[in-house]
Amino acid sequence: MSRPKNQNYKGHGLSKGKEREQRASIRFKTTLMNTLMDVLRHRPGWVEVKDEGEWDFYWCDVSWLRKNLEREAGKLEAAKCDFFPKTFEMPCEYHLFVEEFRKNPGITWIMKPVARSQGKGIFLFRRLKDIVDWRKDTRSSDDQKDDIPVENYVAQRYIENPYLIGGRKFDLRVYVLVMSYIPLRAWLYRDGFARFSNTRFTLNSIDDQYVHLTNVAVQKTSPDYHPKKLHPTVGPLCIHSPENGSLSVTPWPWDAHMGCKWTLQRFRQYLASKHGPEAVETLFRDIDNIFVKSLQSVQKVIISDKHCFELYGYDILIDQDLKPWLLEVNASPSLTASSQEDYELKTCLLEDTLHVVDMEASFSPIIPAEV
Repeated sequence: MSRPKNQNYKGHGLSKGKEREQRASIRFKTTLMNTLMDVLRHRPGWVEVKDEGEWDFYWCDVSWLRKNLEREAGKLEAAKCDFFPKTFEMPCEYHLFVEEFRKNPGITWIMKPVARSQGKGIFLFRRLKDIVDWRKDTRSSDDQKDDIPVENYVAQRYIENPYLIGGRKFDLRVYVLVMSYIPLRAWLYRDGFARFSNTRFTLNSIDDQYVHLTNVAVQKTSPDYHPKKLHPTVGPLCIHSPENGSLSVTPWPWDAHMGCKWTLQRFRQYLASKHGPEAVETLFRDIDNIFVKSLQSVQKVIISDKHCFELYGYDILIDQDLKPWLLEVNASPSLTASSQEDYELKTCLLEDTLHVVDMEASFSPIIPAEV
């Protein structure tokens, strides 16, 4: 995502009051027709620019996943982190993967295509033969194998003991806005969501994507999925009442308005009822540590441009011991809403993002012009 490369633009502020007034009209451009477009079009003073017109603000889709924790300079930093499952980039690290695979026979691995999203192309495996078959499938014939590039995948050790709610697997989507890498300035959006699978978890069927993949694009194709479906199997929830210090017990279904999703606030309430507030605080401190260390690990290899910012979507999985694991960092998280409440959450996310970017210089201090 980019801001204009104006020589008088200093960080988040503008150098002169006159130029500040000119910022009352912001020309924006984007190709994403989803919640983002709605937010930009309804922002006061913002005007859409089409085709090759000049722009002040351009929100672009990177359309690939950054997994620098296990790449080049990030590998040394990744070795210091115990929150990242063992991961290999395929096919270039195939032989290293085979070596690791043979050290731990029988465990489950997950394959993810680097350049795809919404759960497409993901599969689980326990046999090396499955990878051999995959390598053959990526090449249609000997005559064409030199002409068609092999699709890059990531082979990652599968977390076999996920924390379950109502017998179902879930992961967390949390958003982090990075305004600068040097120095590192990042904002954590405190409201995210938990994405649930629609089928009870089991390791007996690793081919069932409705059991193991939490992507909404996958779950909504399940035969028994309904966006307003309630699941009473989760059982009771004890919510602490700060007024009188007592505990009240209420039924806790899936959210009737978010399909297979919970807001982070509701997820925290559920965990607090099961494990106590101290355990929840420790968990979320550990998750915050993941954000900091993962950004620091790529700080030296990411090109830092003061005219650009990044909005990342972190996917975090929690295991039975309440240990958080970083599954991946999405450089272009989906901003398409799957329900009305999801739309409201992402609208607020984007509005707060634009407040921090502050193209209008409404919140930033005026920085004196250079003499």
